[in-house]
Formats: sequence, structure tokens, C-alpha cells
Amino acid sequence: MSLTSLSPAVLADPRIAPLVAATATRPTGSAALAVSLTLRTDLWEPLVRYRGSSRWTALLEPDDVRRFLDPSLHAELAEAQIWLLSWLPEQGTPLHDHGLSAGAFAVARGTLTERVVATGGAGGPRESDTELPAGRLRFFGPHYVHQVTNRHSEPAVSVHVYAPRLTEMNTYRLDGSALLRTGTERAGVDW
Repeated sequence: MSLTSLSPAVLADPRIAPLVAATATRPTGSAALAVSLTLRTDLWEPLVRYRGSSRWTALLEPDDVRRFLDPSLHAELAEAQIWLLSWLPEQGTPLHDHGLSAGAFAVARGTLTERVVATGGAGGPRESDTELPAGRLRFFGPHYVHQVTNRHSEPAVSVHVYAPRLTEMNTYRLDGSALLRTGTERAGVDW
């Protein structure tokens, strides 16, 4: 599956062209779902809530989103877990991974900042920050370590898709030249 298998109507959307150009040759099952659902504001906009005390999240069941998707993406739903998140200014995640799950997220509204910490190779962990305005997509494999934050003055909304479904998330901190795991949260137990 690639983004180029999306319906012509989705591909014609001007917000999609940069995503297709950037990712058309990579594995994109989760990415295609995230992009398609992000474009369906009629799906997510009525659901979004904002919470001052912490980020708001909602789990979207595959059967509830199926009718919003092109039929070519229905098979991707079997393994997918879909989350809708809202981010008020200064809200964010700790540095974390998604265990054995791969996935993608697309920014539907506002701008988010993603901090990625990569390990391996000489010189210890490497960090990078990327601004992700509405329409931007990020996809990743298992054990991808990142932190997502709304550093801007406007609220943000994003759609996240994981496959297989999340079973755990590990949190981390940088300690000098080492990336140290600080905890593990388990699905159904800790969230």
C-alpha cells in the first residue's frame, strides 16, 4: 500500500500533494490511514475537546471510521489503532516510543514540534527538532523515540495510527551521552 493508492479525490486535495511527494515510495499503511482521516474534518472536528489539565485523547474504533475511508484502505484497519489527540499550547508528551508498534501521525490543525532522539552509530544519541504545521505527516517504525509538543499559541489536533495496536509505551530521558529508559506504560493497565 502506498499513498498513491488513495482515491483521486483525496490525491487532488492541495493539502495532500506534499505528503504524496514525500512518501510515495515508502511503506505507508498507517500513513495512508492517518492522512485520509485527517482530511475528513467531518469525522474528527465534532469529536475534538480541549482539556487544560492534560492532552485530550480519543480512541477511534476501526468500524466507526470505515465509512469515511476509501474501500482500498479498509484492509489496513484490521491491525490499526487510531487515536485523535488535541494539544493546547505547551502541552506535549514525554520522550517515548511505541514499543513494538509502528505508525504514523498527521497534523490536522495547528502546528506541533517533534523532537526525535536517534541512537546507534558513533557519538551517542542524536537529537533533531522539526516543526510540523497542519498537513504534515510523520511515520515511524518500532522503538522510534520522540517527543511531541505544541510550542505555539494556537491549539493543535492530530490523528495517530499504530499497527499493530499499541501494547506498551516506554518513556526515556537523555543523560549526558546516553538514552535511558525511565518507565513502561502498558495498554489496559496504565492508560
